[in-house]
Amino acid sequence: MRYEAADRARRVTVTQDGPVLVEGPVEVVLDDGSIATSDRFLVALCTCRRSRRYPWCDTSHRQRVRSQPDAE
Repeated sequence: MRYEAADRARRVTVTQDGPVLVEGPVEVVLDDGSIATSDRFLVALCTCRRSRRYPWCDTSHRQRVRSQPDAE
């Protein structure tokens, strides 16, 4: 499904150390020429390429911190 250009500008929010947030619906053209689409009202685009759902962000960019057991 292809979306027609909107009559208004789309808002794109660049976040520090995280995804780029884009008001939807969106089409993302990937480097191989394939197109990923989303009809959500807000989408998070992965900028670190760690996402298993690329181009959509799955929060893989977050550093995982293992909790340490309490020392006695």
